[in-house]
Amino acid sequence: MTAFVRSTFPVFNVLGYVVLMFAATMLVPLAFAVAADDGSQRGFDIALLITVGSGLALMLTTRRFRRELQVRDGFLLVTLVWTVLPAFATLPLLMQMPDLSITDAYFEAMSGLTASGGTALSGLDQLPLPINIWRHLMVWIGGMGILVLVVAILPLLGVGGAQAFKAETTGPLKETKLTPRIADTAKALYVIYFVLSFACFLAYAWAGMSWSDAFMHMCSTLGLGGFSSHDASFAYWNSPLLEGVAVVFMTLAGFSFLLHFTVWRRKSLSPYWNSAEARAFMLTLAATVLVVAAFLLVQNVYSDWQSALRYALFNVVSVATTTGFSNTDYNLWPVFAPILMLFVSGFATCAGSTGGGIKMMRALILLKQARREMVRILHPRLINPVCIDDKVVENNVIFAVLAFMLVYGGSIIWLTLLLLLSGLDVTTAFTAIVACVNNTGPGLNQVGPASNFGVLSDFQTWVCTFAMLIGRLELFSVLVLLTPAFWRK
Repeated sequence: MTAFVRSTFPVFNVLGYVVLMFAATMLVPLAFAVAADDGSQRGFDIALLITVGSGLALMLTTRRFRRELQVRDGFLLVTLVWTVLPAFATLPLLMQMPDLSITDAYFEAMSGLTASGGTALSGLDQLPLPINIWRHLMVWIGGMGILVLVVAILPLLGVGGAQAFKAETTGPLKETKLTPRIADTAKALYVIYFVLSFACFLAYAWAGMSWSDAFMHMCSTLGLGGFSSHDASFAYWNSPLLEGVAVVFMTLAGFSFLLHFTVWRRKSLSPYWNSAEARAFMLTLAATVLVVAAFLLVQNVYSDWQSALRYALFNVVSVATTTGFSNTDYNLWPVFAPILMLFVSGFATCAGSTGGGIKMMRALILLKQARREMVRILHPRLINPVCIDDKVVENNVIFAVLAFMLVYGGSIIWLTLLLLLSGLDVTTAFTAIVACVNNTGPGLNQVGPASNFGVLSDFQTWVCTFAMLIGRLELFSVLVLLTPAFWRK
């Protein structure tokens, strides 16, 4: 028991600070509730009190166990954060919507905080504004990762956050830093995030959204989460101008924020093209848009090139960047197009972006490793290292990527089999898991863009919830906790 206390209570102490900080974010929808006077204030008042009380209780009961976080603490902390915070986030939803089940409420909160964007709710247009604000704010918080914000503040508490940052940030090259100190790195990331968020908010308002819709869809766009305040998503406006704004900012959020910082520091756009990952990201998006547009035109889904390009551009960028907006029910398109879009969502976004999936960096490493193996077969003695941006990728990184892909594929297969066992059809089961693991949002068939995850049973919803969690934390951060070796000293 003593060893268990020593190993976990310091993590619970930091978790208490995280819960307190999360409680502070509830003040935003609470302010809207007070202004709207629509009856939702009481729910936010109670949720805020419960969250603050829980955070304080965790902090005070474990404060004597505070110490510097170790490697295993980082993995435990991020997993606890992404399972505990959604529980508190459900409170306003449950109090405002008494008919909403705990399962669907937790799914909705997990979808928001993992920036997945799949919803279990219908009648979004009729939801009270503060509830809709809360749903979208969760996406904005989760988009960058609340722990990135936390590690900027943890040094003030005397608790280092480097291990938490390493476990939370996405992509295989996690040692990259913008600035020498980890807290400064987190602050730099959030400066870029705030600047792009404000620009997106103004652009949506300029293009015709109301101020509240502009704020909510800014949260979903920069977080690449895809929540909307309307059941019809972007089809509600039927505005090419708004869709164009969304495409620009979804694409920007799909780049690495490390790269955005480099561009700002150098005052030059050249880093975007000089980065192999960024080039591959842009070329993949462009090629997929053109292929889908041409396919839709040939299949007579749209009668003119302009319409085919418009709908292909918006929906391809939305799905590929794991956002999940839609301006039409692409579930009705010939199956090749939506399947291709879901496939691209698995790897299109850059490491260090707010998107999900395996990341373009891993895809590049896999392709180069496959090429190296084919060359090795022909020339066994040739020294042929894998290089990205003229830098040699160490073998330990390549091995980690290969292991990740094995676990990624295995997770999708086994979780899909669970849904098939529960009675779902193969299209719904497979695309629901792919969409959840990649944090994309809508799948196809019963969980397509014109439907939602509310049609699933409780068991099926919990499977999808778990898929979103492991996808957001890139599998190993969660699955390593299930190994006996993690708990042995």
